Amino acid sequence: MKTFLWGTATAAYQIEGGATEDGRTPSIWDTFSHTPGKVLGGDTGDVACDHYHRSSDDVRLMAKIGVGGYRFSTSWSRVQPTGSGPVNQRGLDFYKRLIDDLRAQSIEPFLTLNHWDLPQELEDAGGWPARETAYRFAEYAKLMHDALGDRVRFWTTHNEPWCAAFLGYGSGEHAPGRTDGAAALAAAHHLNLGHGLAVQALAGANVGISLNLHAFLPQTDADADAVRRLDAVGNRIWLGPLFQGAYPEDLLSDTASLTDWSFVQPGDLEIIHQPIGFMGVNYYTRALVANGDEPQFPSAWPGSESVRWLNRGLPATDMGWEIDPDGLAQLLRDVHKVAGDLPLYITENGAAYPEFVDDQDRIAYLEAHIRVCERAVTDGIPLKGYFVWSLMDNFEWAWGYSKRFGIVHVDYESQARTPKASAHWYSDVIRNGGLGDK
Repeated sequence: MKTFLWGTATAAYQIEGGATEDGRTPSIWDTFSHTPGKVLGGDTGDVACDHYHRSSDDVRLMAKIGVGGYRFSTSWSRVQPTGSGPVNQRGLDFYKRLIDDLRAQSIEPFLTLNHWDLPQELEDAGGWPARETAYRFAEYAKLMHDALGDRVRFWTTHNEPWCAAFLGYGSGEHAPGRTDGAAALAAAHHLNLGHGLAVQALAGANVGISLNLHAFLPQTDADADAVRRLDAVGNRIWLGPLFQGAYPEDLLSDTASLTDWSFVQPGDLEIIHQPIGFMGVNYYTRALVANGDEPQFPSAWPGSESVRWLNRGLPATDMGWEIDPDGLAQLLRDVHKVAGDLPLYITENGAAYPEFVDDQDRIAYLEAHIRVCERAVTDGIPLKGYFVWSLMDNFEWAWGYSKRFGIVHVDYESQARTPKASAHWYSDVIRNGGLGDK
């Protein structure tokens, strides 16, 4: 594990703040969080962790922990306020400073172009269900690479496009809050298409994508179809076009009552099915599922609205997500079968707990999952790095500031940062090149 990359991760809207400064315009998350009843406690990302003004200090904090990589996202509406047209130089300069600070500390920047904060102007024009958004995304990708390509070696198109498509347009739990299964499926395709177009626009760069692939278990053998259905719309909807150049036939039939998939135009799948340099895997939990009779609407699982989600009674994090490291092992094996020798990174893994500083539960969670990663490397899976989610407590989307994922505590009133026990523990792991006999 001596060449393994140990990192941590954040996302722009969750930490930056500076929501109206230096030419930044609203994203769908600004609009959503300012809509009463959408986010717990009425919280917004207007200030968040004030990273926009404190990035240099935060980089120094990362350097003290000893991370070798930092995965962050750029705010599309900060650097291209209308989602098209010229760059906003003041917004771009922020990312130049951040990346220069990272490089000065020998921390590898992993830049994510889309972590859900679509410019509101593009949503007003149709959002991800509209084909034109994919082309605007490719233009944004090229703009960013033209400006930062000399500083950044790892480019990620989308983070968790499943959430953007199905929580944003299917269940309405996330921005922009629409509840239309057909629109969610169109959004998924156009996110795929946007990825492919961005890969073309960044020709020659090391480009990947981060997927929150889902690990499922059937309650009984008779529930295998529930797993199949969820795997189609949760996993193979991304992996099929990426690695086989086709959507799964069972996905198309499962969703035929919602859409005829006519938004897939000739040549689209060839654009999506291009070589990439790496793939990110985000993992938090595994789900036990069973067949059901009563469909639930609105749903994040179009075509699978009747599937039941069951609780196994396992220990769970503050999010209510059951702790199951074996699910990560399953996922890595499954991805390796599909992706072959493509380099893999765990681009998110972590846990929300309410502890202030002495977060032993988080340490136990991270240790169990890092052990899985170490076994995967030993077994020949090309896993190259691991990024803890997250560097610091932050705006946890629809949960607002009620959930804390950070290995660094943030006092949102004073903005003071306090490394938790998990930060010190992770620092030891990095210094030792892994868990060893821990």
